[in-house]
Amino acid sequence: MKKIIILCALAASIAGCDNQTITLSYTPEMASFSNEFDFDPLRGPVKDFSQTLINEKGEAIKRVVGFISKEGCFNELEFHDLESNSGATLVLDANYYLDSQSREKKVRLQGKCQLAELPQAAVTYETDDHGFVVSARTKETAIVYHYDADGYPLGKTTTADKETLAITAKTGSDKKKKLDYTSESTLNGKPVGTTKQSCDYDGHFNPLECVLSITDESVKPPKIQSYTIKNSINYY
Repeated sequence: MKKIIILCALAASIAGCDNQTITLSYTPEMASFSNEFDFDPLRGPVKDFSQTLINEKGEAIKRVVGFISKEGCFNELEFHDLESNSGATLVLDANYYLDSQSREKKVRLQGKCQLAELPQAAVTYETDDHGFVVSARTKETAIVYHYDADGYPLGKTTTADKETLAITAKTGSDKKKKLDYTSESTLNGKPVGTTKQSCDYDGHFNPLECVLSITDESVKPPKIQSYTIKNSINYY
């Protein structure tokens, strides 16, 4: 018995010694918000996080900061464009996200805390039976979002003015490492860019640090840009 207790204590320091399992799925809110606001999705009981994009010179150029309730709703989202010293903060207020400075209603919500509309941009969202945003629409643009079986975003297809931009991501065989992916961007079926990312992960299989390579194939010769993404994540 003493040996079992010791082994359990050692295991608990790494991954727990009870029946608790680490989820490999993504909530509809996390998947949909990351799709819309361009940050890497996270899984598990995330309390708050920051994601910082760093260029090849070692300069931090963009940062996203999020604060999440125990129910999985974003209480606050901060967007920082460090290159231009600009940004915005969205704060949850009933069924809306308000601009923290102007108090304007920027995002209307549906259900528990899912995207419904961007009123000022006249964008409306539709969800599936599981609560994931599967499409968005304006008068001139239609967007279809794609996910895998775990709710991980696999890209989107945007159609406007008879032109179609499609972003298609593929992850590896390891379900624990979803953020190790490659993606291809096509415009009217012709390749215009590729993206590849590989990461180091924490115990919840969320990325701690990633290396991102983006190739712009619309220019000759193709232009390659490399970035590092550093994440800070706290859990409940």
